[in-house]
Amino acid sequence: MIKLTVSYPNGEGTTFDHDYYAASHVPLCNAVFSPVKTEVDKGIDGPNAAAVNFYFESMEAMQAAFGNPKMGDVMTDVANYTNIAPVMQVSEIVG
Repeated sequence: MIKLTVSYPNGEGTTFDHDYYAASHVPLCNAVFSPVKTEVDKGIDGPNAAAVNFYFESMEAMQAAFGNPKMGDVMTDVANYTNIAPVMQVSEIVG
């Protein structure tokens, strides 16, 4: 199992619209990526304003999701909810 985490670090002058993110952006990602499972985090205390975890059966499945022609729509939509540059982490679930 592969997990893609996209986090949004807090910082001075950063903005993040959690309502838009949960109601519009994450559903768009799910439609484009077709992950096995998705978890959305709203930061309360710590370095990130928000994060999302997308789970894929394999690295190939994640790479196929990134190759979807609608990936551009996902990237363009980021400006609708934040001015934070997303940070991505790919992990293998081992336990």
